[in-house]
Amino acid sequence: MTIQQTILHIDDELSGILRDYEEWFRLTPEMLRFKPHDRWSIEQILEHVTLTNHFLLILIRKGTRKAKDSALKSDLNQAVSNYEYNLEALDQIARHNSFKWIRPEHMEPNGEKSTAEVKLLLEEQIEECQQMLRQLPNGEGILYKTMMTVNNLGKIDVYQYLYFLCLHARRHISQMQGVMEEYRRFHTSQ
Repeated sequence: MTIQQTILHIDDELSGILRDYEEWFRLTPEMLRFKPHDRWSIEQILEHVTLTNHFLLILIRKGTRKAKDSALKSDLNQAVSNYEYNLEALDQIARHNSFKWIRPEHMEPNGEKSTAEVKLLLEEQIEECQQMLRQLPNGEGILYKTMMTVNNLGKIDVYQYLYFLCLHARRHISQMQGVMEEYRRFHTSQ
């Protein structure tokens, strides 16, 4: 896969997140707030995704700036000619419970935002990701790497960080599906 195909793939993933999350925001308040034993509600999961995005975006913004600066000082064509598609190394991130990770406390949902505010925030975050992707149209994003400790990924580039954000959101779709299954079982047994 070329760098342009990689960029298009990430952009498609970002757009897909918005489409796929839309249905979760349309659930009834009762469904959104249903909390399985010792697990988060869908409302809490949605908030967690935006909290995680917030902290990922700090790193992505910095990486985007540094990658653009690096592109001015290095041979971008040479770097891109040596590019190897590297997103598949992150795919495990999308699978719920595929690895152990204890999230930092600042990514725990606190209920301070309404579901409507969380929805708007997610839309803004995805749009910002797409804007940064458009700022790196020629492969600039491969020029800057930052450490990612989740699942011992090591140093990943800006495109991989953007893809990680998508995969993290996908991971929580399966978690929300599990909550909905439990909600349905709970309501059919009564």
